[in-house]
Amino acid sequence: MSGTPVISLFLKDEAETIRFGEDLALALKRGDCLALSGDLGAGKSSLARAFLRAMADDDELDVPSPTFTLVQAYDLRVPVAHFDLYRLGDPAELTELGFDEALQDGICLVEWPEMASDELPADRIALKLEHEGLGRKVTIAAPEKQAARIRRVLAIRDFIDAAGYTNAKRRFLTGDASLRAYEAVYAGDGKRRVLMDWPPLPEGPPVLDGKPYPKVAHIAENAYPFVAIANVLRQEGFAAPEIYQVDYDQGILLLEDLGTDGVLDLQGQPIADRYRASVACLAHLHSLTIPQDIRVTDSHVHHIPDFDRTAMKMEVRLVLDWHLPWKRGRTAASGAERDEYLAIWDRLIDELEASEKSLLLRDFHSPNIIWRDNERGIARVGLIDFQDAMIGPTAYDLASIVQDARVTVPPDLFRQLMDDYLSLRRTKGGFDEARFLKSWAIMSAQRNCKLAGLWVRLMQRDGKPGYMRHMPRTLSYLSVALEHETLAPLRDWCVRAGIVPSES
Repeated sequence: MSGTPVISLFLKDEAETIRFGEDLALALKRGDCLALSGDLGAGKSSLARAFLRAMADDDELDVPSPTFTLVQAYDLRVPVAHFDLYRLGDPAELTELGFDEALQDGICLVEWPEMASDELPADRIALKLEHEGLGRKVTIAAPEKQAARIRRVLAIRDFIDAAGYTNAKRRFLTGDASLRAYEAVYAGDGKRRVLMDWPPLPEGPPVLDGKPYPKVAHIAENAYPFVAIANVLRQEGFAAPEIYQVDYDQGILLLEDLGTDGVLDLQGQPIADRYRASVACLAHLHSLTIPQDIRVTDSHVHHIPDFDRTAMKMEVRLVLDWHLPWKRGRTAASGAERDEYLAIWDRLIDELEASEKSLLLRDFHSPNIIWRDNERGIARVGLIDFQDAMIGPTAYDLASIVQDARVTVPPDLFRQLMDDYLSLRRTKGGFDEARFLKSWAIMSAQRNCKLAGLWVRLMQRDGKPGYMRHMPRTLSYLSVALEHETLAPLRDWCVRAGIVPSES
């Protein structure tokens, strides 16, 4: 493995070896092979045990040595096959042990890899443990892709230590459709905190006027927007997480844990009272005036971007660029179809000029709402995803929750939520209901056109086919929006394009 990046570190005792093994569980992914080598007593078994227990999130997981069985399989968050090749008779026997299948399905953790080095993948992560004084020296040789992940978990460990939580336990929490990931951090005080891992990315290719997609669509590229919106929401009494520590350059944030309850029941269906409380929270937010410029640090002011024509049209283009080719077996939209569709959207966006505008959280739906049963009022509704917040038609966020992209909102609950919101807004006075409902229909159509293309892009470009299960729901929601008379031209276009049925 000459020429591969090398990472070196020193573990002063058994506790640090265990902690490092746990951290590795956050770095490795399906298809990785971790080859552990070192003298007897150097800590291979301790590290392997810590890795497996962290992957299982079970400190008491029984981890028997596979010395005699040669392999022990674990059905975990990512399946792990633990190989001990000390008693391997012939390197070719590795195939008979199911190594290739195990690597395809998950992670292979290999002790005594030198017994079959020629049979192991060339892109393995080679980790060597050596005695050094009272501790252990670790040397890791790995291809850049895997090495970068390991360096990242080590950088996060340094960040946590610098925040004052030395020896904190870290566990995988979740990932999302973006490139952010989340960890649970358990310090000695017994309190769980949430770490957001949001690594900076190189600027993508230009898509419009020389700008990459995030800049055109106003997608947050660093932590400043998240911190700015969290602070202003908290000042207004909303339940957004407190920011304990942040490294803006590296994209690492340590946050308050708002809880684990959501707004769905055990069967994944909407809990009506929680959705109604979420809509009430939204109605209160829309009654406020939120400043567009928010000071984050002494040297940085975050300007909340406008949900402008360019951003709206960039999103609805996803139907043209991804949904239609998928629907038609890779046949792209014609030039005439594209021109007509975008001209329709220009006219619809013109209709939004007089609509009510305020802060849009942008993804106000079930995955991003925490239910806090012990709180009261708007504090019961925990808000955790708002880094892409913009200033635009308030109807957008109402469409996000009453037409939840991830779960079907039954028609009777949909009507109840709409009635709740409209009633709450009427009580404040100065609310133009007819104009709002027209804005709602346009924003619902805009959001669902975006999602209809996004699900295909996630499948085809990003290798995430699971999101396609939301497609029927998204198209059903789009049909509801298209019932409004203002959207008749878009409805006709969608029918002719085969996106929605003619009876819609």
